[in-house]
Amino acid sequence: MKAFTVTKYSPNGLEAADIPTPAFGPHDVLVDVRAASINPLDKMVRNGEFKQLLKYKPPFVLGHDLAGVVTQVGADVENFSIGDEVYSRPRDLRIGAFAETIAIDADDVAHKPTSLSFEEAAAVPLVALAAWQALVDVADVRAGQRVLVHAGAGGLGSTVTQVAKHLGAHVATTAHGKDADKVRALGADEVIDYTSTDFASVLSGYDVVLDSLGLASLEKSMTVLRPGGLAISVVGPPDPAFATQLGQPLLKPVLAFMSRKIRRRAKKLGVRYSFLFMRASCAQLETLAQLYDNGTIRPVLDRTFPFADTIEAMAFVEQGKANSKVVVTRGTVA
Repeated sequence: MKAFTVTKYSPNGLEAADIPTPAFGPHDVLVDVRAASINPLDKMVRNGEFKQLLKYKPPFVLGHDLAGVVTQVGADVENFSIGDEVYSRPRDLRIGAFAETIAIDADDVAHKPTSLSFEEAAAVPLVALAAWQALVDVADVRAGQRVLVHAGAGGLGSTVTQVAKHLGAHVATTAHGKDADKVRALGADEVIDYTSTDFASVLSGYDVVLDSLGLASLEKSMTVLRPGGLAISVVGPPDPAFATQLGQPLLKPVLAFMSRKIRRRAKKLGVRYSFLFMRASCAQLETLAQLYDNGTIRPVLDRTFPFADTIEAMAFVEQGKANSKVVVTRGTVA
């Protein structure tokens, strides 16, 4: 089958390849991939930014988000049948969405929202799970709380904004002025044009900040939190709790050292810090599918590329040209 594999940890390490169709175990489903989306995580994994924590061995197929059709089911799988339309963010060390076919643990697969196309469904698993886990599992956001979301027009930010509004929060977001109407339509109560206004000069007393921009933004974000407020970053630095998530407790001292400066700053300001590296979850994807189908949240796509142009799609995202999710699609397969 055709796939795009990381042959070496490098910005130029992704290559087209012909590889065998993956074997699947008794608790797996084999999925014909109709569409897959590009995420910043793909670049980070391709470049080896997590190679000490996630032990991928090149060559391996890249891609963390997909939608498709079940073509085979393992002997122990009960909730899926051949022909089911599904979507998934496969668990770490079993990724591989940039391929014609993928074998996925059934616990990582959910039935595709019926209201979404394959392209739309492929755009949402990672960002929707990250939004849900950040706001519900980590922050326990309640109605009336105040949430700041950075990059509200992007794939993650647009989803976090919608989930936060679903939870009853007051939402502020940073965005380019040209995207102000777009993010307000998604539910943002306040929009700060980052091209003309420093968000830290106009916001204060927030309960939660979700940062996806980097260390400088994260440090400044902590200043707008109320005492005891929570700053969540999806780009790091990883904290000791991440070692537990990975099942590698011996890494706790290493991650404590890596995150020592930001945790020290949080303590000085009287706030909290948490690193989020989302995890696969069938149950949460099923819950989110209902929210997509009833219109509570909706996907936000920038554009699609043909599957053959996956490397070009990656470059489009890396060059900062995308204003939301970018999807590669194989279309309908006979």
